[in-house]
Amino acid sequence: MESGSKGSEPATEHVSDVLIVGGGLVGGILACALAETGLRVAVVEAAPPEALLAARFDGRASAIALSSRRLLEQVGLWDDVRDEACPMLDIRVSDGDSPLFLHYDHHAIGDEPFGHMVENRYLRRSIFRRLQTLDRVRLLAPTKVVSLDRTAAGVEARLANGARVSAQLAVAADGRDSLTRVNAGIPVTRWAYAQTAIVCTVAHERPHDNVAHEHFLPAGPFAILPLNGNRASIVWTEHTHRTPAIMALDESGFTAELARRFGDFLGQVEVVGPRWSYPLSLHYAATTVGRRLALVGDAAHGMHPIAGQGLNMGFRDVAALAEVLLEARQLGLDLGSGPVLERYRRWRRFDTALMLAMTDALNRLFSNDVGPIRLARELGLAAVDRLPPLKRLFMRHAMGVVGELPRLMRGQAL
Repeated sequence: MESGSKGSEPATEHVSDVLIVGGGLVGGILACALAETGLRVAVVEAAPPEALLAARFDGRASAIALSSRRLLEQVGLWDDVRDEACPMLDIRVSDGDSPLFLHYDHHAIGDEPFGHMVENRYLRRSIFRRLQTLDRVRLLAPTKVVSLDRTAAGVEARLANGARVSAQLAVAADGRDSLTRVNAGIPVTRWAYAQTAIVCTVAHERPHDNVAHEHFLPAGPFAILPLNGNRASIVWTEHTHRTPAIMALDESGFTAELARRFGDFLGQVEVVGPRWSYPLSLHYAATTVGRRLALVGDAAHGMHPIAGQGLNMGFRDVAALAEVLLEARQLGLDLGSGPVLERYRRWRRFDTALMLAMTDALNRLFSNDVGPIRLARELGLAAVDRLPPLKRLFMRHAMGVVGELPRLMRGQAL
């Protein structure tokens, strides 16, 4: 693995099969997956590797569904985060102060947990440790892509540190505001929810027993997600116009506001680490492919966190694209050719559209306090709780094991 050094690296030519723009959670894991298939990969990342390897606790964590855990196992990442991952054994969904609820017990469909909560710092650390061991990966960081030429012959990128990278295919993994996507002229449909997610970590007195809670309030869902020890990751959806005042509260005031929504079932709570806030929106690219270009993760789509599936959908992109590219390589095809990219686009189109529609509909259904709608959804939660076949289907969705899964997400090597 090679790294740039603060832009001082002399002009260098790198020849790779795939160029990945963005080395975050999605782009970094894609690099690991492709290197496992024997492809040469260049990853361009703006952040210094040492900063990511030494990532400090920042209060943020991600829900890793069962299928995503299988992906991490297959690309050699899971062993490095296993001890830091907290299994989610049960999920409890409630609506306001209603006594009716929906309870998922993982034993109803097997012995595997629904997923695991993993702090983002451990995922980042694991990715960059793994990239250091892969001879077929060149990590070019910290630097940025200055220009990206995509022609019939291939892809050539010029970097801010003077280096050049040539490849058959470029992959945009540079987030929801992807410059790679913008420069490719791919339009995006988006709308805002007038909601903001407040994210933090809390310590609590009583054990959470590995139960994830999603409590629907008029402003939006309030999720309590178990972490190792007596700790939980909080994703608190609030009206955007109220968020600045909440974020400006001192420690005691913020904790009091949080405790009002949290309740006392886990005893006293204390915020540990920083607070974060993110305006919530939905967006999706008009297409996930272009000339010698594929979009993955937030560069392709972004959704409401109500179902905790945003990162998992990015991982599905990774697994599908890796499988498509491996099959193309085995057939001797050009990795950036139209037919190869079209297979990736078709594979991911329906699954992504369905999840975007589901999260949008759920948020609109539950983020209100309209009497008849509230009654209907309370009865709906109770009905699903008493219909085992439908309940098992929803549980499989939570595990990420529904649909046409790539091999990596079935726990099979490429």
